[in-house]
Amino acid sequence: MQLGPDGSSQNPTMVQFFTWDARHPDISWWEHFAKEAPHLAALGFTQTWLPPPNKAMEPTGRGYDAYDLWDIGEFDQKGSVATRWGTKEDLLRACDVARQFGINVIIDAVLNHKLGADRMENFRAVRVDPLNRLRDIEEERPVKGWTAFDFPGRLGKYSSMQWNFHHFTGLDWDELTQTNGVFRICSERHKGWSRWVDTENGNYDYLLGIDIDHRHPEVRSDLFSWGSWILDTTGACGFRLDAIKHMDRKFLLEFIKRTRNHPTRKRLFAVSEFWSANLRCITPYIRAFHGQTSFFDVPLHENFHRASKAGVSYDLRTIFKGSLVKLRPGDAVTFVDNHDTQVGQSLESWVDTNFKAQAYALILLRCHGYPCVFYGDLYPNDECFDEGTSRTLKQLLFARKSFAYGPMVDYFEHRNCIGFVRMGDSDHAGCAVVLSNDPLLDPSMSKVRMNVGLHQGATFRSLFDGTRTVSIDHDGWGAFPSSENCVEVWIKTREH
Repeated sequence: MQLGPDGSSQNPTMVQFFTWDARHPDISWWEHFAKEAPHLAALGFTQTWLPPPNKAMEPTGRGYDAYDLWDIGEFDQKGSVATRWGTKEDLLRACDVARQFGINVIIDAVLNHKLGADRMENFRAVRVDPLNRLRDIEEERPVKGWTAFDFPGRLGKYSSMQWNFHHFTGLDWDELTQTNGVFRICSERHKGWSRWVDTENGNYDYLLGIDIDHRHPEVRSDLFSWGSWILDTTGACGFRLDAIKHMDRKFLLEFIKRTRNHPTRKRLFAVSEFWSANLRCITPYIRAFHGQTSFFDVPLHENFHRASKAGVSYDLRTIFKGSLVKLRPGDAVTFVDNHDTQVGQSLESWVDTNFKAQAYALILLRCHGYPCVFYGDLYPNDECFDEGTSRTLKQLLFARKSFAYGPMVDYFEHRNCIGFVRMGDSDHAGCAVVLSNDPLLDPSMSKVRMNVGLHQGATFRSLFDGTRTVSIDHDGWGAFPSSENCVEVWIKTREH
């Protein structure tokens, strides 16, 4: 899959360019992205994951409350022409600027559900147990729900499809009885929940809103067409697929294959969000997709979160235990935090500042996995920004772009202090990395003896503090210390 511009030998790196409450005080978010493209390229980013570009159910909606996929800020619908992020013109201009600076764009595709219907409809449904969706808790009965999507502002442009209850499997509100719950829609045409979803809660087809039936031929045709259209319109190079554990995986596999079935999209990038910290729950999906999509390494994120909570009691030698990047490094998109893990969000599991830098070093400077950096850790914002984290993160990005190449050797020998070496290649000198989770660790225990290869007699210096040096003996060994900040990157001193 394509991780950056063709012909580049630079380490590929993705940035998630938004937080949950992201807004710019003066310009649209798309304009902000365009303005930052040169800076992002200079930091070494080759791909940007943008928020969902589609029209949401309200003007401030993030796009995960998807109303109309075919409206990317072009039509007067749901109270505005622009989305939360800006107009279609802003988006296309920003994507063009990103390409000029060698940054590919990834579209966040919200294909699981719809919200903000234009009309209510009457139909029949069965209320099911939210903890076991295969168990009915009421008899089939008439209900009234918000299931008709007419898209009056778009008037059939790009797609003539209008959605109704036949195109959905479930909903969470009955207007007739003013009742919340999980309702499975019933009719002669409906087949119930999809079998090809995660088995949590018996069957996890239903997540929220009005749940799309991906077996319906009209639904399939419309979404397949949208996939090609959004890439052609924006020039984007791939998708982040939202909430896939709730979607028919046979549909998703066909969606990816059909979208790739184009001469210019053979290497289309795809990464899927399957939110589970249990690797055994993710691996059946990895097998089912036959390498057609990568997956966010949620188990590794959970390890980072636990390490930040446990402090010095966490054994760093186990940091990759149960992670996707350890099992299948080629399928893993590694990350530290994202918009869902922020404090107060639905999947809150924030990695605290005491382990944030170490976590970023572990995804940015190693040879396994494809790292994704979170906007909230990089740019000033009112939600989760830490100046020290941002400063260190920029230095680690520089190290990834300039030094972290070649074979890797691990030195995971002490529970509170570990290291690894990147041996470099013909164009890059490599680096040595030392991480600790105990700032008060005895100096003798915070050093890791590592072999850097063909650098005997050389001197390595700290990337963060050039006055700190390590001498390499004639066999290529050196004793590399950590630092009070618990992260240290060592690079060879230039020879004069």
